[in-house]
Amino acid sequence: MRDVMTPAIRLDRRRFLLTSLGATAGAALTLGGVTTTVAAAAGTQWRGRTSANGWRVLDSAPAHRVEGTGGVHFDAADGDVATVLTHVVRRFHYEIATLAPGEVTGHTTSHTVAAPYESNYLSGTAIAIRPLLYPARAQGGFFPHELMVLRDTLADLEGVVKWGGDLRPAKESHFQIDVKPGDPALRRVAAKLRGWELKPDEGAGTIEATTPARLKAAKALAARQR
Repeated sequence: MRDVMTPAIRLDRRRFLLTSLGATAGAALTLGGVTTTVAAAAGTQWRGRTSANGWRVLDSAPAHRVEGTGGVHFDAADGDVATVLTHVVRRFHYEIATLAPGEVTGHTTSHTVAAPYESNYLSGTAIAIRPLLYPARAQGGFFPHELMVLRDTLADLEGVVKWGGDLRPAKESHFQIDVKPGDPALRRVAAKLRGWELKPDEGAGTIEATTPARLKAAKALAARQR
């Protein structure tokens, strides 16, 4: 048998190194030609009644199980918000890395935030996927093909979700609703996703992210959101 690491093992090793550096201020690591920098974060208390994206802070939020993931679930605001964030998790699970229960976090009652956008967890309008592997202020955690899927997922959602890798300070595990309550775009996108769920050949697990049209749409959205 050849002594060759599988791609999955290489990915886990790279992310382990990124995570290990997360507690070290100013650390830098070059892997696969990408230089990753990690800096320490200081927490402050969020005191607003609404989160940074304009949604009301919640005392609690329901759990949402992600179908087809073997028990992965997260707490978030109900309705359109949950529909949209569930799509993010499903595409990540099917096309980037298999998730396990406990690897997606959502609503929290802790008001300690390292950046204003983390207040969006308080309103149940943001999730973190594998936050230990993609810690705040660490960059370069995704390989090019994974980043392509991530960008394509955001394009599916037409700008109603923003990725933490495009925020400052960066947090590549973070995904947030990026429109205000009542925005018609959120309703429209959620309705589209629910329609996909009724058809076996549409939605997460069936999408080919490399078509020219999808690549173009993903590139255009990334330019607007950065």
